[in-house]
Amino acid sequence: MQNLFVYKYAVLFAFALFLSVLLNTIFLKFSRNLGRRDQDDSIVRWSSISKPSLGGISFYIIFLVTYSVYTIFFNRITDLLNIQHIGILVSASMAFLMGLSDDAYNTNPLLKFLVQVACGAVLFLTGTYISLFANPLFDFIITVLWVVAVMNSINMLDNMDAITTTVSIFIIFSAMSAAWVSPSFDHFFMTSMVGVCGALIGFLFYNWNPSKMFMGDTGSQFLGIFLASMGIIFFWNNNGLETEEAASKQLTITILAFIVPIVDTATVIINRLRRGSSPFVGGKDHTTHNLSYLGLSDKSVARVFAMISFVSYLLIYIIVNNFKEWSYLNAACFLSYFVVVFGVLYYITRLPQNLKKLQ
Repeated sequence: MQNLFVYKYAVLFAFALFLSVLLNTIFLKFSRNLGRRDQDDSIVRWSSISKPSLGGISFYIIFLVTYSVYTIFFNRITDLLNIQHIGILVSASMAFLMGLSDDAYNTNPLLKFLVQVACGAVLFLTGTYISLFANPLFDFIITVLWVVAVMNSINMLDNMDAITTTVSIFIIFSAMSAAWVSPSFDHFFMTSMVGVCGALIGFLFYNWNPSKMFMGDTGSQFLGIFLASMGIIFFWNNNGLETEEAASKQLTITILAFIVPIVDTATVIINRLRRGSSPFVGGKDHTTHNLSYLGLSDKSVARVFAMISFVSYLLIYIIVNNFKEWSYLNAACFLSYFVVVFGVLYYITRLPQNLKKLQ
């Protein structure tokens, strides 16, 4: 039976990959003027070349298609009424529409924030929330904070060719590894992740440097809510332990999975606060940019972040498959990788030659 499931997922992945290539080819050919927000001088872009920001549309379409395919592949028509599945679909749709509006009209930041909060609230009310406290109010607050943080960090990370795409792929790989060994395995979540992963890999053909198109806020906002929800289900709440140390395992897996967005966002916020500038505006002071200032090509920067994410994926794979018991010492050992990555990348942002680039 398990081999049959693997076969179905392989077919689904191939279909999503093919559909992604097809859709993005069509978008690129017939929509060359849609989504070119970087023509606006008020938008801070790393690339000096105007390109369509349409990749995110393919993510959402394939997500909807796989949602439909899931009910057929696994004979789960009744799951169309599953409240948790509906909540993820609704919140993903809200994020997608908000991103689409932002790509077209440059949406007011306050409105974007309110939509992100609403996405977190929808997830909480439909059963997808971080379960850490006895008081549900605290769970609600941390869930909304998590959703808003991930949506914004993924959006901020989308500042150079292929970075967000590759990082998101490895986050999904990590979630699939955790899902596969989970006692509460759910075909809907696995189907969604396989489909979105296929969509991202197909898009990577067009987003690898020199890119032909961007994912836009449409893509980054959709990915933000999708990764946040999968993170809640398979990182935050999937430890299988009932000890006081269980929270450290949750936190370790989550930090490792989202290591690149966390490190990039943290370094940007710290450095901007030190300079007295706002952390909430665009800029060319991200970890990606600082590696480029050292002389790395955009392709090399993408490879660096892909390798960081790949190592994180391997560590998570080891944790979920080999550590049935957990201790604070385990957490400290695995989190040392995060400390090293953060330390090295932050140090690079403080190099004198890089600081001069920002003056």
